Amino acid sequence: MQTPKKSFDTLPQHRLSKSTSSKNSPSVDEGGRFIPNRVHSNLKLLFEKAERETNESPQKEEGSQAFSDLVHSQLFGFHPISSEVQRNLLRYKPETNAFENKENMPLFPIFPTHQMVMDSPRNLPKLPYKILDAPHLKDDFYYDVLDWSSKNILAVGLNSQVYLWNASSSQVSLLYDLGGDMVTSLNWSPSGNHVALGTESGKLKIYDIQQSALLQEMPPHIARIGTISWNNMMISTGSRDGNIMNRDMRSGEVCSRIQAHRQEICGIKWSPDGQYLASGGNDNKLLLWTVHSTNSVGMLRGHTAAVKAIDWSPHQNGILASGGGTADKTLRFWNTHTLEEISCIDTKSQICNMRFSKNSQELVTTHGYSQNHIIVWRYPNIKQVGVLNGHTSRVLYLSMSPDSENIVTGAGDETLRFWKLFPKQEDNQQLVSAMILNVNNLR
Repeated sequence: MQTPKKSFDTLPQHRLSKSTSSKNSPSVDEGGRFIPNRVHSNLKLLFEKAERETNESPQKEEGSQAFSDLVHSQLFGFHPISSEVQRNLLRYKPETNAFENKENMPLFPIFPTHQMVMDSPRNLPKLPYKILDAPHLKDDFYYDVLDWSSKNILAVGLNSQVYLWNASSSQVSLLYDLGGDMVTSLNWSPSGNHVALGTESGKLKIYDIQQSALLQEMPPHIARIGTISWNNMMISTGSRDGNIMNRDMRSGEVCSRIQAHRQEICGIKWSPDGQYLASGGNDNKLLLWTVHSTNSVGMLRGHTAAVKAIDWSPHQNGILASGGGTADKTLRFWNTHTLEEISCIDTKSQICNMRFSKNSQELVTTHGYSQNHIIVWRYPNIKQVGVLNGHTSRVLYLSMSPDSENIVTGAGDETLRFWKLFPKQEDNQQLVSAMILNVNNLR
């Protein structure tokens, strides 16, 4: 069997031609490379087994075809006829070194984690349903360059360029090229018509998708913008300078500038009702803010490392979840009305990101040192539902599809992996109704 070779006919046009490298001109790319999965393959045993079966079989041609299908499925992870070939986002590029500091390096030797208590099992995917190449995706704890819009378009920042992947058509286009500056954060507006881009130099740019043009550039920070969160027409940014800036998108003016943390701000997130903003910093603090004040309305104490992973519960008002970095590794839940901790669990691994499910009482966390895995939890009993493996580097990036059924994860291994985790509630209700109907018919 010949090893598949990468075809240069499918390379992105903007990589090959200078005429298409304009900063504001989109370019289409549907090519890439295929990533085989041979982790669990023992080819020697497969060949020996297939040879014995072929010699014993009276129908040599059928045995040969079965053996061919078996080897194909083991090498490439799908049946050659019935499965759809994956299309990759971008062509492969060599890995680049990211700026490293205390959360980008393990503080302790890496040991196997202890077994955590598992909840009653449910069906979780063993493998992602799609894998896309993301060359130059930074292995940097302080970046946030992956977001899925309400219009089903995924934006990803790779070095100085921002690409869009349409989940409906699987088409890839170049949205914008910042030139010598680096994309360090991005976030879609609630409408999905605008995307905010934060850069290494501290600039904030707003891009209009419908007009395919840069809409405006807003007053900058003095250091990189690592996290962005929208609140209707207000855009909030957290920077390495320790400040939070709130801007009005309509006027472009700064509504407020907050000296929030003593060190870099790792994550910010507005509550679903738009009343509270949570900010986590490299100073191990988790703070709460409101639209009407530049003074913190509360500090949530407990974490002993950087706080990047933050999310609000979509089911209960005032419930906030947060995850600690390498020296902490705890998943904590807070009542922001009383400023009290509800529960805490040691995950035995650096928590890089998290999202609550809108379709079920569950949430998902992604991890770095030392497991590089994804965990699904049940809330509020905080039991582990299951673990997803596949990435070979820290799972720093996480976003959820507009229907909340799927998530996409990104890592320093330069891949994006798509997982179907949370079925819609109406699907569950229809299944229960069908079961009740069948039982009644049997009576």
